[in-house]
Formats: sequence, C-alpha cells, structure tokens
Amino acid sequence: MGGAPVPPELVRRAFAEFDTDVAIGFGQTESSPYIAHTLPRDPNPQWIDTVGRPLPQTEIKITNPDTGEIVPLGVIGEVCAKSICVMKGYFGNPKATAETIDAQGWLHTGDLGSLDAQGYLRIHGRIKDMIIRGGENIYPREVEDVLCTHPGVAQVSVVGVPDAEWGEVVVAFVQPRPGCDPGSDELAGFCRARLAAYKTPRVWRFVDHFPQTASGKIQKFVLRQEFMASS
Repeated sequence: MGGAPVPPELVRRAFAEFDTDVAIGFGQTESSPYIAHTLPRDPNPQWIDTVGRPLPQTEIKITNPDTGEIVPLGVIGEVCAKSICVMKGYFGNPKATAETIDAQGWLHTGDLGSLDAQGYLRIHGRIKDMIIRGGENIYPREVEDVLCTHPGVAQVSVVGVPDAEWGEVVVAFVQPRPGCDPGSDELAGFCRARLAAYKTPRVWRFVDHFPQTASGKIQKFVLRQEFMASS
C-alpha cells in the first residue's frame, strides 16, 4: 500500500477480508520513488502504524521546519532523506531544485513525520495541511485515522479552514459506507471519546465521493476551496 496515507484500519481490513500480507511504502517521485518500507509480516508489532524503516543506502532525519535542526526521537518534524535514489534536480528549474534539495544533498519532502527508537518512520501529514487552531497544532492524519475506525465511515478527509476567532477550525468530509448514515453528533462523540476536544472536528460535511488525483490521492485543496466557496 502507498501513494496516500494508509489508515491502520484499512490494513486490518485487508488482513481480515483478503487474508493477504500487506506492506506499506513511503516515498516521492523525487526519490525514485521509495524512502522507507515495511516488510511482509514485519516483526515489529507496531509496524501497522508506520511506513517502515529506511531502505538500504538511505538516510532519514526529522528536522524542525523553521530552524532545520534535528528533533529528538518521537518528535514531529519535516522528513528529510538522502540516498542514491534522490534526484539530481528538476529539469530546467534550478530555483525549485534549490528549494527542495539543500546544499548537503538532503531532500526536503514537505511531509511531517517522526522516528522511533527502532528506526521506524511514522507519517503525520503534509506540512501545508497542518491545522493551527488557537495556537494548537492539529495533524489531520490523526483525526482521519480515528474516524476510519468508525463502522459507518468508508473514507474521510480532514482540512482546516480560516476562522476569525480561532485562526482555523477543523472540518471533516466524510463518505459513509453503503447503507450507513452516521450523523455529525454521533461522529463528534466518537472523536471526542478518543481525541482531545480541540482536535474534534467542528464542522461536518457528508460526500458521495472525493476529488482525487490520477494516483488516488484526495485533493484536500479542492475540498477546502469548495467549502470556502459555499460558505
């Protein structure tokens, strides 16, 4: 599995419904294309919440996006990678290359992640998708993973939208499973039992489908734009 964040609940369903091995990969086109990967029947009991360890001849570091300093284990920061697979640069675009690959050859992925003591990488979302509500950082991936465990939810995408009082508020777009009709009060209570109050979505929208890229990634910016246009 890969190409977009993989909720742990989806991995569990694959095991249960198809009785098949599952492995999860993380990477970018700029790294041709993998940076980290789990193993089939990975021995780490927590692998389902990760994207595995760095591939051979690949280094990963997690840095503070503002200072570039390496952060401690378990702390969320920007995922940076260095390997023989990292591209030389964007064709004919040295400015974009310099913004993505630093002078030491580190690829700045734009993804938020953390490393544990065993070297397993966890992805928490894109830097540009992080929501700041009243000074608190909210990672949409965490909220999405919780909602994906609700039996009435097929898919979900969480975004932040501007708010005059809080800076941003959390909006959840939910695609219900066929035959299910979970209400906003039910889902809010479900989240509140598992998340801090400030992380619980304040606005709910129910959709039949999501705007997606050709590779199946949900286009959060389209959801955000459509929400703003209709508000």
